[in-house]
Amino acid sequence: MPREQRRARRVAVSLPAVVESIGQPEVALHPTVQAVYQRVEPDRASLGRTGPGIVRDLSTNGAFVACAPLPLLARVRVTFELPNFGSVEGIGWVLWIRVRDCEIVDALGEVVALPAGIGVLFEALSIEARVHIAKLAR
Repeated sequence: MPREQRRARRVAVSLPAVVESIGQPEVALHPTVQAVYQRVEPDRASLGRTGPGIVRDLSTNGAFVACAPLPLLARVRVTFELPNFGSVEGIGWVLWIRVRDCEIVDALGEVVALPAGIGVLFEALSIEARVHIAKLAR
């Protein structure tokens, strides 16, 4: 079985969420800097799209959200209620997508359903939420 290579421990959850494609604020730069400056630009085709999701896998660095897939590099706001904590708003980037539901057989021979959705890397998440998630993932 492959060794886990993530930096942060994950916790399996099932938390209703709202996912919104939000784009990125414009940056005003000095003209000389602007001429030599590049940055990752979020997908604009999905801008403003909002829909329901279920946070299924959560860590201090990101989450898997079962939802209608958004494009790679969409910048998103994921809002959900964390038990014994309250409302959480995470801003992040879609780094991978599962375009449709599928099934796999796990190491025990059991069939596991994997839903369509998005893998989000958090750019912004409150320190309080990160601490609470870290405690859940122990």
